[in-house]
Amino acid sequence: MSQETSGAQRAQQNELRPHQLGEGIFKAILPDDIDWKPFPEFPPGVLLAVVVGQPSQPGPYTIRVKAPHGAKLMPHKHPEDRVYTVISGVFYIGRGDEFDATKLEAYPPGAVIVLPGNTHHFHWAKSGEYVTQITALGPLGLEYLNPKDDPRNNNS
Repeated sequence: MSQETSGAQRAQQNELRPHQLGEGIFKAILPDDIDWKPFPEFPPGVLLAVVVGQPSQPGPYTIRVKAPHGAKLMPHKHPEDRVYTVISGVFYIGRGDEFDATKLEAYPPGAVIVLPGNTHHFHWAKSGEYVTQITALGPLGLEYLNPKDDPRNNNS
């Protein structure tokens, strides 16, 4: 390796690059700062909060999802790979093209689930409210297997 190449590599390593655009400064987000909102792709009562980034844009993002007891997200997929961390409650997730309670797996707080993009899956807040944190590279996408399951298609 030439001195020129190694010097260029050292310059790259020393260059400060923020994780997110506009996030190059120290910042803390406390639980009371989380801004929960309805999300059109979710059934009523299921809320989403953007923690870091802009999920609708290319780049890394972190969101949280809060589902009340009994809420079900029918089979759907996301184009992006996702990493779920269970914050509270028990997170029930199953993989497949049909909602099948026998395929649900229960994950307690602290569990981390890696979900490859384009994997059909479903959720159920079977035993109570849960909160998950999802980290991925945007833009965020959500496509239900059956269009009738998509809350955006219900005119009620």
